[in-house]
Amino acid sequence: MYFCSKYKQMVKVSIILPIYNVAPYLDEAFQSLLTQTLSDIEIIAVNDGSTDNSQERIDYYAAKDSRILALRQENQGLSGARNTALLHATGEYIYMMDSDDVLSNPDALKISYEYAKRHHADFIFFDGVRFSDKDHHVISNIKRTHLVEENKKYDGEYLLHLMLDKETHNSAVWLLLINHNYMRRLGVTFYPGIIHEDELFTTILTLSSKSIYALQESFVNHRVRSTSIMGLHYSKRNINCYLTVADELLHFSKAPIIHKFLRYTLSKVFYTGHLIPFRDKPSIFWRAVRSGYLKYIGLKSVLVFWIKNEN
Repeated sequence: MYFCSKYKQMVKVSIILPIYNVAPYLDEAFQSLLTQTLSDIEIIAVNDGSTDNSQERIDYYAAKDSRILALRQENQGLSGARNTALLHATGEYIYMMDSDDVLSNPDALKISYEYAKRHHADFIFFDGVRFSDKDHHVISNIKRTHLVEENKKYDGEYLLHLMLDKETHNSAVWLLLINHNYMRRLGVTFYPGIIHEDELFTTILTLSSKSIYALQESFVNHRVRSTSIMGLHYSKRNINCYLTVADELLHFSKAPIIHKFLRYTLSKVFYTGHLIPFRDKPSIFWRAVRSGYLKYIGLKSVLVFWIKNEN
């Protein structure tokens, strides 16, 4: 659970910015936020135990603009940094941006806020772009909004079924603008200590809503770094964290859509799991067996997991 500081006046949008060793990218990230045409915002920058000069860049921008709240903590991971920021957020709506990403349109927050506010949305989703840190070329366009209509209210279960069927499911929170009161009512926060935390957070957020809207705009450029957690070699930790997500989702609900989601997700996770060292496979596989997840993984992914090697 979290709360808003009673000493701060509510703003339209709180931007949650977790920061860990991303000093080379912070100028671009801050500039894309501070030049937004929606001025009634706050930027809650949480330095999550960085060992580079990220704090220096945070302090530089916080000194220039009072809308930035700079916080520091020992490293708790992405979930911990976001949860810390949420304790201080006062915005009507919440936007969670990765600290090496940029908003591609100076009107992004203004358009998103006005659209979400007009429709009384629990949250809205929009599109984005993944680009390479090495040469800035576009790796992929993240497109889902074309599958539905603008200005039409959607039920979360319907949307998740649709995205799974069309194989366009994406759990990234940086593609969402979320009503803060909706988050409070749910009492939803990020599960600590795991990666792939968005899979759990966004799925619960979606399935709990009857009022989701699509905004057919591309607003965020998401940087893919070879040195980031998600860019590193696929490991035992990736699979274990997905299994934790599965555990928590089944605690949340045992509805058919959860089983469908787990079939979609875990089959891909274990198919990709052939990349991990063989010595790490038995313990992960045994965890999946004990949890009853083989029915979600499927025979093909099991065979690939055990037989195919990285080469």
